Amino acid sequence: MISKEQIAAAKGPLYLRLKAAIVDAVMQGSVGPGEVLPSERELAIQTGMSRVTVRKAVQELVESGHLVQRRGSGTFVAHRVEKVEQALSMLTSFSEDMARRGKTVRSIWLNRTVDAPSPRETMALGLSAVDQVVRLERVRVADGVPLAIECASLAATLMPNPMLVQHSLYAVLSELGLRPERAVQKLSADNISASEAELLGVPAGMAGLRIERVSYLPSGRAVEFTQTLYRGDAYDFAVELRMPAKQEKVQVR
Repeated sequence: MISKEQIAAAKGPLYLRLKAAIVDAVMQGSVGPGEVLPSERELAIQTGMSRVTVRKAVQELVESGHLVQRRGSGTFVAHRVEKVEQALSMLTSFSEDMARRGKTVRSIWLNRTVDAPSPRETMALGLSAVDQVVRLERVRVADGVPLAIECASLAATLMPNPMLVQHSLYAVLSELGLRPERAVQKLSADNISASEAELLGVPAGMAGLRIERVSYLPSGRAVEFTQTLYRGDAYDFAVELRMPAKQEKVQVR
């Protein structure tokens, strides 16, 4: 993939030359997104560099998001991510958002269970101490790229069987006559943890956005409590703001 001649032709410290050569190999298609990189030992032999130098170059490319390391599997070229702009003023599902963009959607299921609610789920959904929740946890994937980790909770009295949801939760809720009509969302910035980064195929510590949403039926009952972690490099969120119809006059005393 990388030759000693490429390294010799570059300028600067050896690890920076190797970084540039790896990025160049990716740009030229010598190694594509999702493909495994040669091991540190193999790269050291190919380039004539020490493994310490190779490790420094690779680690900086992992930190910059060009490469992804997976325990027990190796180092891979990160997938190029097309930014998605999501309107916060619209109550839609991930499946609906991606379908409008012509993307192929799938889920990597982590958990589909009926369980006792956590304190946060109890408060968000207005449950009692004896109620149970259906909990749906999955990685949301579009065109082969993991974009978000989602955990949706619903009262088991509304939808007792979690296996009803194979693709779109909102499609199932619509069939049951439980499609929400409004929602309240809370957004917060956060760094992606090591376990979350492994699921999303990104470096640990990358910027992410967490959104908590409580959705309501026309009756006012809370139907869905969803906690989602979005990749910071994949999403831009937009909201339309309007001036009030009549501005109140502020008296200065």
